[in-house]
Amino acid sequence: MDEREHRHDRTRVEELLELATGIAEEAGQMLLAKRPARPEVLATKSSPTDVVTALDRAAEELIRGRIAEVRPHDAILGEEGGDTPGEGGVRWVVDPIDGTVNFLYGLPDWAVSIGVEVDGEIVAGAVHNVPRGELFTASKGGGAWLRGERLRCNTGVPLAKALVATGFGYAAGRRRVQAEVLAQVVPQVRDIRRGGSCAVDLCSVAAGRVDAYYERGANYWDHAAAGLIAVEAGARIGGLNGRPVSPDMALCAAPGLFEELHDLLVPLDPERD
Repeated sequence: MDEREHRHDRTRVEELLELATGIAEEAGQMLLAKRPARPEVLATKSSPTDVVTALDRAAEELIRGRIAEVRPHDAILGEEGGDTPGEGGVRWVVDPIDGTVNFLYGLPDWAVSIGVEVDGEIVAGAVHNVPRGELFTASKGGGAWLRGERLRCNTGVPLAKALVATGFGYAAGRRRVQAEVLAQVVPQVRDIRRGGSCAVDLCSVAAGRVDAYYERGANYWDHAAAGLIAVEAGARIGGLNGRPVSPDMALCAAPGLFEELHDLLVPLDPERD
């Protein structure tokens, strides 16, 4: 690739990021304005505790509409609306509310997450932690940012001093296993944090607010944007035994700590249900 092509690609990525950022901001403000004291649960997904709200769907409709206005031929993968095919190699990966239970209860960690793929690779991402008024952004090769400051994950932290974020599934059987795994992890680390949003947890790794994160059951739209933010802040993200991040396992930390946490988790067989 010559210098002119490289500049063209960078310009394209920055334009995609700017659009993702603006839409994530608008969707977040809509959700904040319209959220009632206790939003009604519209439906359940995988289990009675896995909820969808009317505003979940309204936010995704807003996001899809804004993308279609500017880029009508792009594909969109949304948590609520599924996969809409497109043309040209660009696909938007949307989670309108990551942390729906936090949203329902009025807890401060839920986010609008928008990632952008080009030819199957995430190249831009925006995560708007709405209650905290924080907009995390990243572009491939362009760094991870919050409020104009470049983010760097914590490095040089040994496992025994690591603050580790995690999450739990909705099905009772999976939570039982996750609790068994957690009981073996807790004595080996500084402490555990359970925030309730994969996207926010990954941004917390990027910002150095926690040292590491692991979770079984995170979907692509949960980590598409935030995973890029973490990587651009210097973290490593993946699954177990060299596999990519997937619903089986998501693990994120600075490279050295990633290996230590990985080696602690593998013998515990955390991917069983």
